[in-house]
Amino acid sequence: MSAGVCRWGILGTAGIARKNWAAIRNAENSILAGVASRDLGRCEQYITECQSSVPFDPSPRAFGSYEAMLASDEIDAVYIPLPTGIRKEWAIRAVRAGKHVLGEKPSGISAAEVEEILAACRDHNVQYMDGVMFMHSKRLDRIREVLDDGRSVGQIKRVASQFSFRAGGDFWEQNIRVDSELEPLGCLGDLGWYNIRFLLWVMNWRLPEKVSGRLLTESGRADDPAGVPIEFSAELFFADGVSATLYCSFITQNSQWAAVSGTEGWLHLSDFVTPRMGSEVEFTVCNDQINIGGCHFNMEEHVRRHAVREYSNNQATAQETNMMRNFAAAVLAGQPNREWGRMALQTQQVLDACLGSARQEGALVELGSPA
Repeated sequence: MSAGVCRWGILGTAGIARKNWAAIRNAENSILAGVASRDLGRCEQYITECQSSVPFDPSPRAFGSYEAMLASDEIDAVYIPLPTGIRKEWAIRAVRAGKHVLGEKPSGISAAEVEEILAACRDHNVQYMDGVMFMHSKRLDRIREVLDDGRSVGQIKRVASQFSFRAGGDFWEQNIRVDSELEPLGCLGDLGWYNIRFLLWVMNWRLPEKVSGRLLTESGRADDPAGVPIEFSAELFFADGVSATLYCSFITQNSQWAAVSGTEGWLHLSDFVTPRMGSEVEFTVCNDQINIGGCHFNMEEHVRRHAVREYSNNQATAQETNMMRNFAAAVLAGQPNREWGRMALQTQQVLDACLGSARQEGALVELGSPA
């Protein structure tokens, strides 16, 4: 390991990896040392394209196989954006090769797979983290202050969120996210992971007691009759009466909002996953009041905007850069932070329960019970 620098490798040439290519470049404690693909020519082309946009000096090395990258002593940590269906295999192979692992989400097909990954990480003393970028935004620190002040929102009673995009073009024919073998969790794994993660963070990592999931629409590619969830909703219930709802979809237009409602007001984010372009990230707190006098019913708007100076993308302060920076810091310190693995496991446990309920026509499923 180079002094003060984590040497990254990207295992695969997925589109999302281009964003993290730039994030590695913007993190002062990281450098991209290589990219691996099963097709060397494709790997070289990918590097050429990314170098033209965000260059490294020297250019990352092209590896003609995943195995070659994992065997290299030039790589300290790997980012794995491979399909969920094969993610566990390559995460564990990377760990056994002594590499730290940043894995895309969902972390696995099931909680059992995630437990295998985390056990391997403990055995080999390496860091694991999932790729939820918003967890590294400074906006969360400010939201926590507001939620905890006892006045702005008060006692939390309800959390709601929606994350969706309307897929078009060749998505339904070629995209792996509607391939039941590669991405069996469909929109629930690709999008719902974020809804669940935000909820668990708001609730300070308390798991819901029961969940009820609904598989609203299931579909797949023409060459894959099995189908995957493409529209999903769930209701979640906590021990103290707090309830939550989530919706994720590949068939409704772009939306990524979240709301936390309490006894005193409610907090709203219009872009909780990927902040809109700009130099600030924001959220609002609403404490509307109704004043009644005679025949006049006046609903008064009382809204406070909270903003944090943080660029939305491709900058040193952006959440994806913070993710790479935070991961590399744990690697360089030689002290893996196991909390990140726990967060991933809890998210997967809730996801499993939601899907298990949906497969039973919405029957209530208790966390920890067979799905």
